[in-house]
Amino acid sequence: MEGVKRYLENVEPRTAALFTGAACIIGTLVVLLQKGYTQREAKAKIQKAQNRRTDSLQRAEHAVLQYNKSHPETDSALILTLSLSELTKKLQEGSLNPEEVFYSYMEKTLDLNKDLNCCTGILLESFDQMKTLDSNRKGLLYGVPVSIKENYGYKNYDSSCGVVINLDHPAKEDSVLVEVLKKQGAIPFVKTNIPQALLSYECSNPIFGQTLNPHNPLKTSGGSSGGEGALIGGGGSLLGMGSDIGGSIRLPASFCGICGFKPTPGRLSSQGLSSTYRGQKSVPSCAGPMARDVDSLALCMQALLCDHMFSLDPTVPPMPFNVQIYQSSKRLRIGYLESDGYTQPSPSMARSVREVKALLEAAGHTLVPYRHLNVEYTIVELVLKGILADGATTLLQKLEGSPVDPCLEAQIVPYALPIWLKKTLSFLLKPFFSRASVFLQGLCGVGSIQDLWKQHAAVEDYIQETIAEWRKCNIDALLCPVTGPAYNHLYCGKLSSAVSYTVLFNLLQFPAGVVPVSTVNAEDEEELKHYKGVYQDQWDKLFKQAVSGGEGLPVGVQCVTLPWQDELCLRLMKEVEQLVKQSKA
Repeated sequence: MEGVKRYLENVEPRTAALFTGAACIIGTLVVLLQKGYTQREAKAKIQKAQNRRTDSLQRAEHAVLQYNKSHPETDSALILTLSLSELTKKLQEGSLNPEEVFYSYMEKTLDLNKDLNCCTGILLESFDQMKTLDSNRKGLLYGVPVSIKENYGYKNYDSSCGVVINLDHPAKEDSVLVEVLKKQGAIPFVKTNIPQALLSYECSNPIFGQTLNPHNPLKTSGGSSGGEGALIGGGGSLLGMGSDIGGSIRLPASFCGICGFKPTPGRLSSQGLSSTYRGQKSVPSCAGPMARDVDSLALCMQALLCDHMFSLDPTVPPMPFNVQIYQSSKRLRIGYLESDGYTQPSPSMARSVREVKALLEAAGHTLVPYRHLNVEYTIVELVLKGILADGATTLLQKLEGSPVDPCLEAQIVPYALPIWLKKTLSFLLKPFFSRASVFLQGLCGVGSIQDLWKQHAAVEDYIQETIAEWRKCNIDALLCPVTGPAYNHLYCGKLSSAVSYTVLFNLLQFPAGVVPVSTVNAEDEEELKHYKGVYQDQWDKLFKQAVSGGEGLPVGVQCVTLPWQDELCLRLMKEVEQLVKQSKA
C-alpha cells in the first residue's frame, strides 16, 4: 500500500480521488508479489546473494593488498589516465603488463563501489584468467579489464536481473559476448548493478541496493545499465558491456557523462544475456559497449565482430567492423531536432543540440530540420503495447516473491490494476490528463493473438514510413537530444514517458549512440524555472522536478543512423566528440 500512496502523491488532487477507491484492489498486488515465496524465503535468498557479493569484494581487496605490497613500483595513477587505445598499445608492445593494469583497475573499482554501490560482485575467476593471458596476446583487447552488466551470463554466477526468483540459478556457461571478450584477450572482472526487473532507468533493486551517480550522489546513475554508467563515469572501468531496450545504455551514458552505443539489433549476439521475459519482438533489446570515448566503443565493436562470434552464434550476420567507414571524412547531410514533440527537452538538452549543430555546420556538414512521425501514437500503440503486450502479466509474475524496490513502485502500481479498472480510469482521466489516459489504455495490452499480429505489422509499417521520411529528407544521420541531465532519485519510475527520446530508436531498430558534449550551467537552471512542457500536465511538472539542481552535471547528444550503418553512427559520434573537444581547447 506504500506504493499506492506514493503513486497518488504524484498525480493531481482530482486525479488522486479517482484512485483512492481502487486502493483495496491494488492491495492484491501485495498478495501477487508474495505468491511464489514466503517473505522469509525471499530474505534468505537475498541475504545469501549479499553474502556472496561481500565475500567476493573482500577476497578481491585482500588480493589487491597483497599485490600492492609486493609491487610498490606500479604507477596506478598513470595507468588509470590512459585511454583504451593508449592502454592497448602499451600492453601489446610490453611497456605495461596485464597484471599491473588489472590490479590498478580492481583497486579503483573496489574503492569506487564503497561510495557508489555500483558492483554486484567481483568475478574471482578473473585473477586466474589474467595468469593465462599470453595465449591471447594477439587479441585486440589483450590485457584490458572489462566490466559487464549483471544480466550477462558468466559461468557459475547468477544473472538475477534484480529479482529474487532468478537467484541461485547460476549460468552453466559464459554468454557468447563474454566468451568472445576472453578470446580477444579481455578480462571480464566485475558484474555491475541494475534496476529491479531491468525495465527502469533508475538503478536500484532489493538485492544489491541503489547505485549513485558518480558526479552527484543525490542523482541517479540511470538504467538499466546504471552500474556500468557509474563505474565507468567514476573511473573504475574504461570499457563495459551493457544492454538496451529503451535507452538502457544511452540513458546511463547521458546521466554519467560517458559514451554509450546501441548497435543495430542482431549485430551483436544476445545469447546468454538474461532478460525479465523473453519472446517480446516489437521493441528488441540489444547488447552494446559503454566507455569513456568513442574510439573505445569502436575498438570494442571491432573486437566483437569477429569470426569467433560469428561461429559461436550463426544467427548473427557475419559483418566484420568496417574501419574505412568509421575513419571516413566524407561530408554528411544530417537531420536534427531539438524536441521530439512529446517531452519538451530540458534547457541543457536543447542547448547542447544547438551547439553541436553549429559545430557540425562549421565543419562543412549540412544540417536540415527533422521531425519524428506521429510520436504520441507510436509511444503508446507501438512501444508500450509492444513491450507490455500481455498487460504486464509476465513482468508481475517475475516479481513474485520479491519485495518491490521503491524505484519501481510508482511504475508497477498501475500495471497491477485489473483491466476493467484501467479502462475506467483511462476514461475518467481523458479530459484533463490525456497522456496518462492513453497510457492506462495501453497497459491493458493488445488483447488477442490476432491483435498482436496487427501490432507487429504496424511496427513494420512505422519502420518503413520512417525510412521513407529519411530518404525524402535525404539525410545520412540524425542529431537529437538524449534525456538529461541526471534525475533526482525516485523520479524515473514516475516518468516512463520521458524515454521517448531513446526508445523510438529501439522500436525502429536504428543504431544510436550518446556522446557527452556539455554540462548544465547557471543559465540552464534559470531557464528551467520557466519550463512548461509540451502538454503542461503532471508528467511535465515531474520532469522539471526530476532534472532540477543539475548545475555541473554532464549533458550529451544522440547520434542515429539507419539499420546496419553502425560504423557511420560511430563515425558521427567521433566527429562530434572531436569538434566539442576542439571548441573547448
